[in-house]
Amino acid sequence: MDSQKIAVFRKENFNAAHRLHSSYYSESENQVLFGKCNNPNYHGHNYTLIVKVVGCIDIKTGYVIDMKVLGNLIKENITEKFDHKNLNLDTSEFKELNPTAENIAMVIYTILREKLETKFELKITLYETERNYVEYPA
Repeated sequence: MDSQKIAVFRKENFNAAHRLHSSYYSESENQVLFGKCNNPNYHGHNYTLIVKVVGCIDIKTGYVIDMKVLGNLIKENITEKFDHKNLNLDTSEFKELNPTAENIAMVIYTILREKLETKFELKITLYETERNYVEYPA
């Protein structure tokens, strides 16, 4: 049983504001490119985060990873950091990085990858809306 991999998933939610804006473009180009998402006063989303961890079942516990441990890891490193924040203004991760769903997912992956044992595979799925979501790595 310990040689077969299985995936476990943890779903969390956080709410955050952001403005999509790139220093590579002028104000008018940003407005054309990002539309309403370029609002200078920001806008928000109710993000749904799904963290997928793949590994082998531990023969002693029957777990791939203790879901309480995974939940606490996400809470301490992601939701407490990003929930009810303006990503552009309140977080160091997005001071210079455009907080698109793609970039948010990659940042979350990087943060969690550093905290998880290397024996685990990790995938991040981030829903920005019910119809728009990203996965990293693809």
